[in-house]
Amino acid sequence: MALGIRLALATTVLSVAGVAGAQETPAPQTGEEGATTLETVSVLGSRTKPRTEATSAVPIDILDGQEFHNQPSVDVLDKLRVMVPSFNVSTIPIDDAATLVRPANLRGLPPDNTLILVNGKRRHRSAVITFLGHGLSDGAQGPDISVFPSLALEQVEVLRDGAAAQYGSDAIAGVINFGLRSRREGGTFEAFAGEYYEGDGFTQQYSAQIGLPLTENGFATLTAEWRTADATSRSVQRDDAAAVAAAGYPGVRNPAQIWGSPETDKDHKFVANMAISTDTVDIYAFGNYARREVIGGFYYRNPTTRGGVYSNDGGQTLLIGSLNGNPCPTIALRDGNGNLIPYSVVGPQVSALPAHCFTFLSMFPGGFTPNFGGEMEDRAITAGVKGVWGEGWHWDFSASWGRNEIDFFILNTVNASQGPNQPAGFRFNPGGNVQTERNVNFDLGHDIETGFTVAPIALAMGAEWREEEFEVIQGDPASFAIGPLTQQGFSIGSNGFPGFNPRTAGTWSRDNWAVYVDAEARFTDRFLLAAAVRHEDFSDFGGTTNWKLTTRYDFSDTFALRAAFSTGFRAPTPGQSNISQVTTAFIDGELRDTATLPPTNPVAAFYGGEALTPEESRNASVGLVWNTGDWQTTLDAYRIKVTDRIARSTDFTITDADRAALIAAGVPEAATLSRVNFFVNDFDTTTTGIDLVSSYTSQHFGGETTYSLAVNWNKTEVDDFTPGIITEARIKKLEESLPRTKGYFSINHQREVFRANLRVSYYGSFYEDHLDSDVVRAEDGGLPIYEGSAWTVDAEVGWKFASGLYFNIGAQNLFDEVPDENPWGGVAGARYAVHAPYGFNGGFYYARVGFEF
Repeated sequence: MALGIRLALATTVLSVAGVAGAQETPAPQTGEEGATTLETVSVLGSRTKPRTEATSAVPIDILDGQEFHNQPSVDVLDKLRVMVPSFNVSTIPIDDAATLVRPANLRGLPPDNTLILVNGKRRHRSAVITFLGHGLSDGAQGPDISVFPSLALEQVEVLRDGAAAQYGSDAIAGVINFGLRSRREGGTFEAFAGEYYEGDGFTQQYSAQIGLPLTENGFATLTAEWRTADATSRSVQRDDAAAVAAAGYPGVRNPAQIWGSPETDKDHKFVANMAISTDTVDIYAFGNYARREVIGGFYYRNPTTRGGVYSNDGGQTLLIGSLNGNPCPTIALRDGNGNLIPYSVVGPQVSALPAHCFTFLSMFPGGFTPNFGGEMEDRAITAGVKGVWGEGWHWDFSASWGRNEIDFFILNTVNASQGPNQPAGFRFNPGGNVQTERNVNFDLGHDIETGFTVAPIALAMGAEWREEEFEVIQGDPASFAIGPLTQQGFSIGSNGFPGFNPRTAGTWSRDNWAVYVDAEARFTDRFLLAAAVRHEDFSDFGGTTNWKLTTRYDFSDTFALRAAFSTGFRAPTPGQSNISQVTTAFIDGELRDTATLPPTNPVAAFYGGEALTPEESRNASVGLVWNTGDWQTTLDAYRIKVTDRIARSTDFTITDADRAALIAAGVPEAATLSRVNFFVNDFDTTTTGIDLVSSYTSQHFGGETTYSLAVNWNKTEVDDFTPGIITEARIKKLEESLPRTKGYFSINHQREVFRANLRVSYYGSFYEDHLDSDVVRAEDGGLPIYEGSAWTVDAEVGWKFASGLYFNIGAQNLFDEVPDENPWGGVAGARYAVHAPYGFNGGFYYARVGFEF
């Protein structure tokens, strides 16, 4: 079936030219079904007046909402990945909380270096701190933009330039603005279904939107979406699991560990956008509610070697706990030559153990593989009023509130220290994180007549107050309990993700205020100059001032030069500054804690921890613009230097002498600590790149046909770092984990009721440190992967009839491109490189049917 769909799609799209050419029909006007027109305007790039792509002084991608919605993937992140070459996101199969909120990278920088706006207003960040982010995103706390149903979007604007002087913290790599649809009548109902060629990952999505009048001069647009997605598996059997199964151990799954997209269930999204216009003011409000449950894979627990559960001597003997203090016999797991003893020998010995002797081999003889997941809930609302004072003073006052909460759970695992006393269903709730933000903004704009400019100076100014709060919620007692078998070497807490205990739970907040001024002047018909300055003051680290200069010179009606230079910053989040996560283990005969501590904690300070300060940036860009109406091309080069980037330090081992010194200095908690790490401002990077974007709109083949080309070349170099905190492997991941070159060429054809899209995408080679071995070279014991370049093809055909009924069929990755086989697959069971920029699941075919009225 999949092969037939691939052939049918390829034949239909590639032959549409001949079929269309046989009919002479007028070209349709570009509307929701067509490509973005030059008249589409963006609110980004300037705090004064909106501009089109063709007249902007900085590079902006304006993605039409209908075209964006029609992309084959259902997640907003994946839609952006295929439409914006400098935007990257990968499938995250086994990376703790990063599985729940996938980190995305614009221009090779971490997710919290990109500011997200909705209708031009700042969006709150997610509650997830990405401790495992494949090097590039480690420690980042970015937003979750997958909570938006794409049907709710009128357009998506991507500003590929530093803009902290205009919008504040986080806008180092750029800004993404999601513009919501505003309709007062009509509606849309739609169903989507798709599946991977391998026969898994079945996805179904149902969307609905309705526009309602709100008084005579207002609207209310309501959009809802419901989705489920089955898990995928691109796994092979682990070598160790195969050896255990060959030795006769019962219950070993094949594959024992799953590498694939996680299961998504109960994914509900709702967005409301409304406004009322009166004779004097406009009143507006918009908001969203989203909820989803995600369940992903985790690492296999080998029943002969897993420390703290099955064995504490590397798999030579079985870990057996005494429930009453009386001695227990020793059971060997390997013979004198190191070979695994068959279960036919070990099993009877386990069955013959006295009643007071306990081993997990009797409970899970084939080992076990936990499933890690979480329940996410996201809520936000923004309300405001705007109008005009006196002689053209435009003002806008707004307030917003946003909250993102993640409640973690882990299934099919144990708290080994509790022995046979495990919770029902072997389910633990380790706690969760909550991010809450409040914003108040007042913006003012006015055009000032002068005698030395050909047009009035556009002046914008404003003030902002913002409060952020980060909360760590305590887990259930079983998830962090120190059970009776602890002193016999059994591990503490829910195995794989120990719960947050009372010491690490808490709430931390900070607030800041900001003022800005933005001015734009056209000194001649061809010369534009703009400047912006912004000062922000934070309650936890003080103030910062940033500025930006932008210019554009039009040599003719068709050719222009543009350039920008700016400074920027990203404020450390309250979560990064204050989070604590303590894992307890029995080390050297006593309980010891390995802790991630706030950098200001006395123990962290002993090893060099200091209060976090902002990451600072300098961003320079220069570009060329060609615009002949039907043909538009932009070529922009950029250089982004970021200093004092925030990273998680290496683990410091607390020696007996250090422990004694800390206790003497009045830090009693050091008595139970073994190792410690913390967030620190440590390294500097320089990112250089080139963006080429070109489109040509024609009346080919009896309809409107748009050809688009977009290519990004991006290179990041680590300029300075502290040895011991940033390793050689981390540097290599920062510099090479994303492809240097990425781009696409697409053809979009629209004729009467018929439409067709074809996209060919290119991904350059990338580096993966498989399993975060932290060793660059295989000969040194590492598991690196150097993956070659790849081409993928997406294709779609669709029909929209006068009745409002429409139907699309298509395929993403039409020819089923996957990474090369993982040479280290047997180590942990991953068949392919798991962080491939184009994914590892292969081809996906789908159908979409809807009705618009």
